[in-house]
Amino acid sequence: MRKLLYVPIIHMESDLGSIAPAIDNTSASLCGEERWSKHKETVSEFWDRIKDFLDRLDSTNLKIYQDGLPADGELGRRIIEEGAKRGSKNHQITLDLIKKGAEIRKTEDVSLLKEEYERIIRLAQAKSLAHRIVAYIGYKLHKGRLMAERDKFIAETINETLSEGETGILFIGTYHNVLPHLARDIAVEQVKEQEKVRAYFKGLISAKDEEKFEQLAAYLASPI
Repeated sequence: MRKLLYVPIIHMESDLGSIAPAIDNTSASLCGEERWSKHKETVSEFWDRIKDFLDRLDSTNLKIYQDGLPADGELGRRIIEEGAKRGSKNHQITLDLIKKGAEIRKTEDVSLLKEEYERIIRLAQAKSLAHRIVAYIGYKLHKGRLMAERDKFIAETINETLSEGETGILFIGTYHNVLPHLARDIAVEQVKEQEKVRAYFKGLISAKDEEKFEQLAAYLASPI
């Protein structure tokens, strides 16, 4: 049997590189300073619980598939180490697993990653209203296609490289849709449920049902 642990990623500022300040400011404006600050605390607790769970696993036969990772081997490890140095809890956890014997595997297509990153950079750095509108339209027009192509590539990579008897772990952004493309003989265990994470983000912005939002925040921060 092939098994895959599914971890929906909630990005932190340290994951976003040079665009982090722009995204942080925009998010705080949308949600309010207090709500956004509380969100960052929830995200930190979420990653602490993920780490607690993974620390209990035997990592020697674990194969890691990481959102945004276009290489394996020494180059892949250097990418993970750089992310860990910047403070990414995702990458710090991944690096710990590698040190315990887990193996990282190339997960993404370089050309797709490059195209998406360039469009996000143009959107984040646009200074005039006209430039922001043009960048936003371009991003929206291509976002769905890029996401779908990345999801299919990631799933096909897992299908082809996860062998019988192996356990993989997929760290993937919450709004990716990789699961439907996975081979039927891969048993998937969601470490945190994708739909609940998505519902949390919807509540973070809409603020319509505060009780439900607080329940979802508590779920993210709860032990596994």
